[in-house]
Amino acid sequence: MTSLTGRDRMSRLRAWLAGVVTVEPGERAGLLWSFAYFFCVLAAYYVIRPVREDMGVLVGEGKRETLFILVFLVMLGAVPVFGKLVSSISRRWIVPVVYAFFIANMVAFRAVLGEGASVMLAQTFFVWASVFNLFTISLFWIVMSEHWESAQAKRLYGFIAAGGSCGGIVGPLVAQTLVPMIGPNNLLLVSAGFLVLALLAAMGVRAAFAGKVAVAEEPKREKSLFAGAMQVWKSPYLFQIALAILLANVASTFFYLEQLKIVGAAIPGRPERVQLFARMDLAVSIGTIALQVLVASAIFNRFGVGIAAGLLPVTAICGFLALSVAPVLAVIVAVVVIERAVTFSIASPGMRVLYTLVSPEEKYRAQNFIDTAVFRGGDAISGSMFSLMTRSWGLGAAGVAAISIPLAAIWLGLCLVLGRMHTERAAQHARTPQKATLA
Repeated sequence: MTSLTGRDRMSRLRAWLAGVVTVEPGERAGLLWSFAYFFCVLAAYYVIRPVREDMGVLVGEGKRETLFILVFLVMLGAVPVFGKLVSSISRRWIVPVVYAFFIANMVAFRAVLGEGASVMLAQTFFVWASVFNLFTISLFWIVMSEHWESAQAKRLYGFIAAGGSCGGIVGPLVAQTLVPMIGPNNLLLVSAGFLVLALLAAMGVRAAFAGKVAVAEEPKREKSLFAGAMQVWKSPYLFQIALAILLANVASTFFYLEQLKIVGAAIPGRPERVQLFARMDLAVSIGTIALQVLVASAIFNRFGVGIAAGLLPVTAICGFLALSVAPVLAVIVAVVVIERAVTFSIASPGMRVLYTLVSPEEKYRAQNFIDTAVFRGGDAISGSMFSLMTRSWGLGAAGVAAISIPLAAIWLGLCLVLGRMHTERAAQHARTPQKATLA
């Protein structure tokens, strides 16, 4: 049997790509690097996600809602620092600086995180992991929206998101395989390794777009640390995106807290809980890839961004109804897996397409503000609401659903309005010649 030459391998790769995604000339290298970038980012997170979930159980039911308030407060401090970073250095250095910071954090946590974590250390790790997740993923999508135009995003974001889904499969599998051999603490070093690879892939993305003309490479010296918040407030388009993200996270946090409550009561053993969480992550990633391959492209091309984003509130409404009828382990597992799969495969890429028609400054400040402070603000609000409804008011799953379903209906309406606004912006953008920009 003759071995394949490099040219033969490239031909097969081109043929395979042509069969799964519509790639135009000059897009192939950027697409593959983007796929690899998201793969490494999600693999880095999913290696340590089961540990974070177990830390949430260890904190205890009475203190879980406080975790989301802590995450939100940390985000309020971190977002202005990120804004200052954007204003102070060239955009080409933002990804290396942020990722190097988190890699150093992982090494430090490896040094202090013992086998028997205290409640305070569990809280600290949970908060840090939540911040790590949002910043690394938010930065990835900022880079994507800087390089890919709106029409390209509609064609290619589904395939790029599949890279993250593959990382979401590899991460839990790596965690399950390595924990018996190296222990949970050393998973942090494995995650750091994936993040190093993510940084190299981000550099590959930039190199793939090196032929384009860079505009405003050096950042504006914006002095306000809350520039992102002001941009969101002044723009009806960005404001409605922020409101939709806020309502989305209120719903998802309700599901998350109900998950911790039911799993903690049904499974007392820590190893069994970690194993369940890892299996749920694996199921989410497999479901995400299936939806991306089978339906995502058709939904985007036939129905548009608004319908794609609106599938998630519809899923949430169905989930609330199911939990109101049977708030048991099997139901919460099914609801969470389906909700997250729809989020990652269709709804989140749909929301990301909305950012392709905003300015570079809005992408780095407003988008990051929404993805971090607004996103975690939804955590804090929903955590407090969940505590109020379940403890102070004594509501069960049916009562929580009765309050949450109208919010999900408003969220659905926002998605449809944003889809229409994006269509109008895209038409206006097509009539106005635009220069390419680079992150």
